[in-house]
Amino acid sequence: MQSALEMNAKDLAQRAESLIRHSSNRYLTTVRIAFRAKQRRFDDFDGLLDDSMIKPVQRAIIELSDEQDQPALLPG
Repeated sequence: MQSALEMNAKDLAQRAESLIRHSSNRYLTTVRIAFRAKQRRFDDFDGLLDDSMIKPVQRAIIELSDEQDQPALLPG
């Protein structure tokens, strides 16, 4: 039986693969993920985010994947 961590890792890998597959430029997608992760890391230091169990890069991949898959979630 797979643990929740393994399933999350598999889901995370699929989300990252989807981001790369649907991008026109792999490098820019990687930079976007890194920039978002850097922002989230500093948010964690400021105590703004409660979910510190998820690493900033993982959170960035999840957020960008959600934005790609569900553009209706974006404000504006």
